[in-house]
Amino acid sequence: MRRRVLVTGAAGQLAGAVARVFRRDWEVTALARAALDITDDRAVRDAVAWHRPEILVNCAACNDVDGAETDPVTALEVNAFAVRGLARAAAGAVLVHYSSDFVFDGTAARPYTEEDRPNPQSVYAASKLLGEWFALEAGRAMVLRVESLFGAPAGEGGRKGSLGALVDGIASGREVPVFVDRTVSPSYVLDVAEATRALVESGAASGVYHCVNAGASSWHEIALEIARLLDKPARLRPMTLETAALRARRPRYSALASTRLPDAGITMPTWQDALARYLRQGAVNSQ
Repeated sequence: MRRRVLVTGAAGQLAGAVARVFRRDWEVTALARAALDITDDRAVRDAVAWHRPEILVNCAACNDVDGAETDPVTALEVNAFAVRGLARAAAGAVLVHYSSDFVFDGTAARPYTEEDRPNPQSVYAASKLLGEWFALEAGRAMVLRVESLFGAPAGEGGRKGSLGALVDGIASGREVPVFVDRTVSPSYVLDVAEATRALVESGAASGVYHCVNAGASSWHEIALEIARLLDKPARLRPMTLETAALRARRPRYSALASTRLPDAGITMPTWQDALARYLRQGAVNSQ
């Protein structure tokens, strides 16, 4: 009998990758919000009782960073209190929950490790940190911090995420705005999904894991690499966090180091390698 995994937030690009990777050998049920609203604790309990998963992977999240400043209730309901409900409903299942680099304040000069102390600077960031704490209340839980997700192919409205928008803009020859003062470690959803499965199957201990592609780079450097790989001119308009005048504060330096994954035998490829594979695998339509 195949082992069972239940994935929430099925409409998102990370959930799609997780479902695809687990389906090779697992029985996967992936539920979008219309089928399972994770803020409804009773519905969550019923879904877990019905599907009886051995792994419960939560990909649902409220990712409107600026919107959370004016609507903190929604951010807290989805990113924090709903996770508490999932942890309580998980019963004997392993709970996998994804968090964010935003839990850090961005004042570091080197990639953050799992041992570094979070210091959220926005409502969104605080809601994600609360979600981590609630997730870890489950009997067995793994919190995977990811950032700057990319990997979904173009659909209506273009590609998802900041990196996807850069690919769209550069591929079409448009001038694209790009941060020169924000440093990140991009996360390719297929690599995150593969690492998630490997981590769960390894029997690793509960706790927080950084799950990003290796390396740290400014968004400006990432844009230049996209242009090089696409063999397109880099029509970039440099911008800073100050000139962007964003409602919510972003961490200036939020690169992460995956120091705990190697203990489970998992090595994350570099972001440059991941980006090249993403572009090769049909992510960019011929122009």
